Amino acid sequence: MNLNKVQIAAMDRIRRIKILNGISGIKPVNLIGTVSASGNTNLAVFSSVVHLGSDPALLGFIMRPVGDVPRHTYENILETGSYTINHVHPEFIENAHYTSAKFEGNKSEFEQCGLHEEYHEGITAPFVSESKVKLGMNFIEDSFIKHNGTRLIIGEISRLILPDEAVDSNDELDYEILRTVGTSGLNGYYEVKKIGRYPYARIGQIPDTLKP
Repeated sequence: MNLNKVQIAAMDRIRRIKILNGISGIKPVNLIGTVSASGNTNLAVFSSVVHLGSDPALLGFIMRPVGDVPRHTYENILETGSYTINHVHPEFIENAHYTSAKFEGNKSEFEQCGLHEEYHEGITAPFVSESKVKLGMNFIEDSFIKHNGTRLIIGEISRLILPDEAVDSNDELDYEILRTVGTSGLNGYYEVKKIGRYPYARIGQIPDTLKP
């Protein structure tokens, strides 16, 4: 496959969506938990969570265009300023996947998809009890991306929950212990396996074996 911009635009819509959703590679898959001002909980699967900085501890995720289709996650975050980000593990991939269905606002994906709410002091939004890595988030910024109408939602981590044994002696997260899954495209899920670790890259310390 070797396509230019015109050929990409001319592709069958569904084929284009499937290929372009996967072309960036394996992405983290997370469940974002929210609650409305009236108390209705919501849970939705996202594959766009990204690290934005460590001090302050910021994460972002992409919200698809807001319009005719209700975006309960977005609405709830604006209403309450609180949300959670939860890793997905093999034991409940299927449950997580089906949170993407377009449920009515008064139907909680927690209940509809067989997952359980968990609450921690200072965080209004629900965490996913089944998740091993849970992040409580405070809403910081809503940045509109005018080229395609999506939005970058930025939040600060206010609560970090994960198993002690998943942090190794170098303070690296061990994803083989956590078994956090990744996703590609619209419905493919993958386990991760560590294949190496290398020192911080510095000029003058590049191994001779890499040089031509």
